[in-house]
Amino acid sequence: MELDLNPIITALLTWGLKLVAAIVIFLVGRWLAGVISRMVRRELEKRDTDEAVVRMAATLTNLAVIGLAIAFALGTLGIETAALAALVAALGLAVGLALQGALSNFAGGVLILTFHPFRIGDLVEISGQTGVVEDIQLVNTVLVTGDQKTVIIPNGVVTSDTIINYSEKGIRRVDMVFGIGYDDDMQKAKHILTEMVMADERVLHDPPPTVRVLELADSSVNFAVRPFVKIDDYWPLFFDFTENIKTRFDAEGISIPFPQQDVHLIQPNGSG
Repeated sequence: MELDLNPIITALLTWGLKLVAAIVIFLVGRWLAGVISRMVRRELEKRDTDEAVVRMAATLTNLAVIGLAIAFALGTLGIETAALAALVAALGLAVGLALQGALSNFAGGVLILTFHPFRIGDLVEISGQTGVVEDIQLVNTVLVTGDQKTVIIPNGVVTSDTIINYSEKGIRRVDMVFGIGYDDDMQKAKHILTEMVMADERVLHDPPPTVRVLELADSSVNFAVRPFVKIDDYWPLFFDFTENIKTRFDAEGISIPFPQQDVHLIQPNGSG
């Protein structure tokens, strides 16, 4: 009895051609996804759209086109897309229940892109972390700290916590405290501090800087020196001013008190 291989060969050829067609559709779809997402990016950039929105739109476009390509490829293989859609919906519900945190983070990303509490490049403080916003992703916000650490914060945390945006106004106040001895000339010290603040070109005159007596501490009279500067000048001015004040006070004969402690020794016989 001879086995008729023609139906088997025909079936294999048919399925083989369908499989090749499905692979081609998927590869073409993936290529189109890249092309279309780049077109979307260029078009949004021409309109000066926020960089975070541009990245989000390009990512979603890429995923949508790839999803369509997968659907067409499965249709070519003869898989019923309606049944597949029902299965995907059921799986999506199960995954959604299991990943409520991820969905919350995605919703947080949408809120950030909608209300713009900060943008890429802004200096912000979120959840105790201070850094420059490097990226706003679908579910995370990425910060780069001053010591070049990358901090990834879930968007759900971002939108539920306090956000301090230092770049919103473009300026920042530098809070410094300098102490002098009680025997030093207070008015002279205040004049020196005011003169040095006003002479620094990085200090803004609107809002005006503050130089006032802050407190009468245990061993010093403390001055609050609070100038406003541009964001990039914050730390340079802080370090330069601290060093220059020490040099100027030394030259002017004004002391900077340091903690001291008196130690009384008691002899065994009770005498001091």
